[in-house]
Amino acid sequence: MTTLALNNVRPYGEDETNILIDVDAGVIDSIDGTACTDADEVIDCGGKILLPGLVDMHVHLREPGREDTETIATGSDAAAKGGFTAVFTMANTQPVIDQPFLADAVWEKGQAYGKCDVYPVGSMTKGLKGESLTEIGLMSRGHVKMFSDDGRCVNDPQLMRRAIEYAKAYDVVLAQHAEDHRMTDGACAHEGENAARLGLRGWPRVAEESIVARDLIMTRDYGGRYHLCHASTEGTVSLLRWAKAQGVDVSAEVTPHHLLLTDEKLESFDGVYRVNPPLRENRDTVALRDALLDGTIDVVATDHAPHGSEDKCVEFENAKPGMIGLETSLAIIAKVFVESGLADWRFVAKVMSERPAEILRLADQGRPIEVGEPANLTLVDPEAAWTARGEEMASKSTNTPYEGSEFSARVVGTWLRGAQTFDAVGNGTN
Repeated sequence: MTTLALNNVRPYGEDETNILIDVDAGVIDSIDGTACTDADEVIDCGGKILLPGLVDMHVHLREPGREDTETIATGSDAAAKGGFTAVFTMANTQPVIDQPFLADAVWEKGQAYGKCDVYPVGSMTKGLKGESLTEIGLMSRGHVKMFSDDGRCVNDPQLMRRAIEYAKAYDVVLAQHAEDHRMTDGACAHEGENAARLGLRGWPRVAEESIVARDLIMTRDYGGRYHLCHASTEGTVSLLRWAKAQGVDVSAEVTPHHLLLTDEKLESFDGVYRVNPPLRENRDTVALRDALLDGTIDVVATDHAPHGSEDKCVEFENAKPGMIGLETSLAIIAKVFVESGLADWRFVAKVMSERPAEILRLADQGRPIEVGEPANLTLVDPEAAWTARGEEMASKSTNTPYEGSEFSARVVGTWLRGAQTFDAVGNGTN
């Protein structure tokens, strides 16, 4: 048995202990207070925090079709560096992931690279055209656990109803990008005082909220498992609270950038801040934070969206929407919630690992740090001051909105089934 000892580590930021991992089996073999010195590899963690491997329900790895901006390999590297052991990559690639063999290819390529479990998200409609449904049943037989036209909304209410009913039969998750495109044509920024003053076409809250309201009522009446992508408004939070009080099977995600940034960033006209849905006002940010704390919003998802400089270094209204986020998300959640005293590391584990794994019914991710559980683990140094630099990130693209921002918490080690996929300090000893 090949073994790895993580000595002087604090699971969930709590009591310090020592953990022995059976690397061959990929599971935690023992947890006790006695230091292990005779393992094949010993790492002194110096009191750093251990979390279950992070799970991201919403990323864009661009392969196939835009390998110039990200690939499954570079995206896996970025994920591992950010502490993730599983990610779900959206279907809006070229070609669209709307057939079983394309989804299988994504999964197999991720497994071959071995840094992170890369789950393919199947599209709800063929070619993302919003005209006819994909073969949800066939695709769900493989590794597709969630379907989404993310990047576009399924605006046709009758088609969305059919998708809900069809998906219910196969017990898979439908993830909606809530945006009434008729209300956002030409829009590039939140509809508010800042956009009006700067002469930018406004994107109203109601474009999101009207779709959310419609879909929640449909899910209430027709059943199924509904997930809301990147919630961004105070009104959306109210709708989610109503639906959950009604017993609707709904989950929702919020991005790190909607928890930290506001439309005040529009002042720079820098295309790096263009994102869909747009950065909102402070009252929306506060509502989203409160909703994550009380469970109205279930998870944090990065919506990691790599773009080349040719698509970002242009006029704001012409910039492609999206930001990279895999390598900064843990630091942001620690900054907003832990360092502020609003929550603890158990909360971080819940919203970034346990709850997403539960929603997507992953048997070997987001599990407790206990004996016999999979050794999918993330080691965090809560006092490793660092500065975000796009050029230093593992992602193939550099479009981070946090360029030059300083953070305290940083991932220093990641393990996937006992195999180390990221090591910031190279502190293993034989």
